[in-house]
Amino acid sequence: MLSSLLLVGSVFILAVVAYFSLRKDALSQYDLPLGQRFVSTDPSVVEQSQKALRRIKAKVRAATGRGAALSGKKRIDHMRNVMDNFFAHVEVKSKIISTTAGTVPAEWIIAPNVDTSHRLLYIHGGAFFAGSPRSHRVITSKLSEIGNCAVLAIDYRLTPEYTRLDCLKDCQDGYVWMLNNGPEGGSQAANAYVAGDSAGGNLTLCLTAWVRDTEKRAPNAVVALSPITDSRLSSPSIKANLESDVILKSLAKQLSWVPSMFISLVARRLAKHDTKDPRISPLLGDLSRLPPILVQASDSEILRDDGRRYVNKAVAAGSNAVLQLWANMPHVWQIFDPELPEASEAFEEIKLFLERHT
Repeated sequence: MLSSLLLVGSVFILAVVAYFSLRKDALSQYDLPLGQRFVSTDPSVVEQSQKALRRIKAKVRAATGRGAALSGKKRIDHMRNVMDNFFAHVEVKSKIISTTAGTVPAEWIIAPNVDTSHRLLYIHGGAFFAGSPRSHRVITSKLSEIGNCAVLAIDYRLTPEYTRLDCLKDCQDGYVWMLNNGPEGGSQAANAYVAGDSAGGNLTLCLTAWVRDTEKRAPNAVVALSPITDSRLSSPSIKANLESDVILKSLAKQLSWVPSMFISLVARRLAKHDTKDPRISPLLGDLSRLPPILVQASDSEILRDDGRRYVNKAVAAGSNAVLQLWANMPHVWQIFDPELPEASEAFEEIKLFLERHT
């Protein structure tokens, strides 16, 4: 009797494994086209970039290595401290004004001589559990400069203390507030934009869909840097680029031992929410009737295919979306401007994109 049960159980397990192994990923139809690629051929630029990358890798290892032995809340606190202080030595030329966007803590970042009636909501990255307006001032200051706008960076609630939907709610409230409030007080925005990186890129795209669905005023343009678009962590590059992703390698390696068929279960536990819900996985939602969207990613990061699939699906649905890929760059390399020449190049592309949709 026992042997029969074991045999039936083994057959069932093999059948399940075979089903998940052979099942075609429905989103694989959006793996092409590859996107617009940027590769420097100037030897001096390549040399400058390689030297900068070596310095960046060393800094990242030194900053994050001390947290490897920590666990739970201590590790989260360590990573939050690392992110908030990693660029503390960088001086930005913009004016920083603390504010509250409705009920959401925030700050205005205003480069010299910009038009503050043009406003951009910035949603920082940090895997949903870390990061702040302070940690991303290199990016927000540059966006204010190149976008001729005031940037509102919100300090949205973080996991695990709060849920992913709490994060999104703060972004929604911040965006609606920004439409009717500027650095000088209450006034309607002449132009509005939304941008974010990594986890913030996810929230940016989720917010964009919400704005459409609730018939709020749409942003003129949207920019997502290395966004997470599928919270199931199921895109091919999650594992394919495991070794080449300098920034996210340590996080991704925790998933490397998990069989592909069980990745979504692990992802669901991490998110504490149904990862098939478009409110946290924008790739899985309706991508029609969206404002112009620019996605930038590195071809060597684990989130490359998240961006690629999102853009290709959006284009197939009739939306105006563009994917730009840089070769051999770290996750959200734009934050290393001006140390990395490719960061400056990426910001120039963002500048042109915003100008086209002003």
